[in-house]
Amino acid sequence: MSFFKKLKDKWSQSTDSVAEKFKDGLTKTRDQFSAKVNDLVARYRKVDEDFFEELEEILFEADVGYETVMKLIDELKMEVKRKNIQDPSGVQAAISEKLVEIYEAGETSLQTLNLQENGLTVILFVGVNGVGKTTTIGKLAHQFHQEGKKVLLAAGDTFRAGAIAQLEVWGDRVGVDVIKHTEGADPAAVIYDALQAAKSRQVDILLCDTAGRLQNKVNLMKELEKVKRVIEREVPNAPHEVLLVLDATTGQNAMVQAKTFKETTNVSGIVLTKLDGTAKGGIVLAIRNELSIPVKFVGLGEQMDDLQPFDAEKYVYGLFANIVD
Repeated sequence: MSFFKKLKDKWSQSTDSVAEKFKDGLTKTRDQFSAKVNDLVARYRKVDEDFFEELEEILFEADVGYETVMKLIDELKMEVKRKNIQDPSGVQAAISEKLVEIYEAGETSLQTLNLQENGLTVILFVGVNGVGKTTTIGKLAHQFHQEGKKVLLAAGDTFRAGAIAQLEVWGDRVGVDVIKHTEGADPAAVIYDALQAAKSRQVDILLCDTAGRLQNKVNLMKELEKVKRVIEREVPNAPHEVLLVLDATTGQNAMVQAKTFKETTNVSGIVLTKLDGTAKGGIVLAIRNELSIPVKFVGLGEQMDDLQPFDAEKYVYGLFANIVD
């Protein structure tokens, strides 16, 4: 149980409020996932093929995803053989350790935002309607503003009724300006004006909202490409981030959206909202392993500071807190 001991030493006695946010935000997934793992371990006297078959089902139910489940099960079988693990309780620690390893495989430095130390950082937000895109922009604007950065918002979603007004509400709430046109205007023109304003006002970070009408996929993707071309022309090497906002409660549907956007836009990171509202929090692992896109932020509640940078160890702590504590 060395990995659980590591987690316990690091987080369970910690005053780290972010670790507590992950613990609280993953309650629904933990109640389903780790409770079933506990029950599985209690019912088996040895680690055999039947044990692994039931573990597979538990992982599928948590929306970990087929490819990730198969990879995890294969690695667990090798670990059990290598360490000669006989007691099923020994597999619990191995599961948590492998979950962190699977997530952190590859380029971990990409998990942090690509913020420019000198000059303007442009972050483009994409995603379908209803996933919490505008709310995410507002919460990130608040975080940057609190850090003393000069922030500007661009109301590039000119098609959804009320989208511009919603972003303005966030701008007023956070204390940052919003560049807007009228409803139905050309999104690329809005972004162009926002870029000019950002440069003239010496803004640190420009956060750009976009439309999300996936049912009209071809037109939407053309609009996004046009917006990106405008940004690239006005600010070299921008956008510095293209963040895809996904709703964790939609499970595998979020995976479908991620694949669609990845095909047509250069998505650099995922913001996974409403993770606290689902029992299928394994989608974090599926996205990372199957799409090779890092999850950069997760939504763990309704409060302004509940949008948190993703941390694989804190995520696993949140999944297994009832075992660790």
